[in-house]
Amino acid sequence: MELSKDTMKKLRWLVVFTALVVVAFINYKRVFAAALFCWNIVFPFVLGGAMAFILHVPMQFFERNLFTGRKYADKPWAVKLARPGSLLLSLAAVAGVLFLVIFVVAPELGNTFVSLGKSVQAFIPQAQDWGTQIFRDNPERVKWIEDLDFNWDKMIQTGIEFLRSGAGNVLNSTFVVAKTVVSALANFFIGFVFACYILLQKEKLSTQVVRVFYAFLPKKTVGKVLKVCSLTNRIFKSFLTGQCVEAVILGSMFLVAMWVFRFPYALLVGILIAFTALIPIFGTFIGCAVGTFLILMVSPVKALLFVILFLVLQQIEGNLIYPHVVGGSVGLPSIWVLMAVTVGGSLMGVIGMLIFIPITSVAYTLFREAVHTRLRRKKIKV
Repeated sequence: MELSKDTMKKLRWLVVFTALVVVAFINYKRVFAAALFCWNIVFPFVLGGAMAFILHVPMQFFERNLFTGRKYADKPWAVKLARPGSLLLSLAAVAGVLFLVIFVVAPELGNTFVSLGKSVQAFIPQAQDWGTQIFRDNPERVKWIEDLDFNWDKMIQTGIEFLRSGAGNVLNSTFVVAKTVVSALANFFIGFVFACYILLQKEKLSTQVVRVFYAFLPKKTVGKVLKVCSLTNRIFKSFLTGQCVEAVILGSMFLVAMWVFRFPYALLVGILIAFTALIPIFGTFIGCAVGTFLILMVSPVKALLFVILFLVLQQIEGNLIYPHVVGGSVGLPSIWVLMAVTVGGSLMGVIGMLIFIPITSVAYTLFREAVHTRLRRKKIKV
């Protein structure tokens, strides 16, 4: 049996690939070390790409509505300023959010922790009284509750000493700390510059990438790759935009409702829920748990009312706001959303929860199209 040249070529590549896999499996420690080394090199550029992708959403909005709209479409100065002006406005918007967090939320958070200590000191005797009344028929539990000694100052001192000892173990070498800080700042600076370059030259870079694809890949393969890239970009952008808008609306609803009903910590809880709502499914429940604990230290009745308020607003958000704001932007059934959040959270934490939903949506869309195509070819209607 004679084999053709193409078959022999494929067999040679298969043998080489198998040999490489076996060698990599035997020397897996060196392979992991080399992969980690390469990852440290490309990490600033990956970070810059992620920053560019996030900044591209507001940048495209400013460019389309302020510079290249109908009113200024024919103005030469608008065309020249469209790209750098939109980038500067996007950076200003991000800086505004950081300013809000640092100068509004941080002082409020500090005041909350100061008042929280006083609230805990006042709440503990009340809790002991409630426990004594509840278990008044059980003398052993009553005695155990009465013997409990909560010294808030001692707890704080113990926590400070723990952090101090832990920090002493971690920060034994000033050189290591300085090296870590400098490395993080360098990575951020390189990533930021790379992101700005991508955003300012995105059309040129896109054209260059497409040329490389057509130069080294078959035309049919390039078409499929570009289709997947376009689908990924659309789903990620829609998901990111919808999730941010939904989080702002939900946080504003809690802020207004808590202010109307005179709940404590309205600003802090509203902003906290807005940030945690960026985490799909579980995020708002995290904000609810923290908010309930804070309010519980002030008034248990208001804490119960806050839980009821949360359930009401959660139903409004889940049935009215989320379907219209986020809607079918990811096109993923609920069961797969839950799976994506669970798997992403297990692998990469909060970041995994955010990015695994659109990734799963892309895979689901491509798989669904492949299934429909095969059914059409077989002329099967289900």
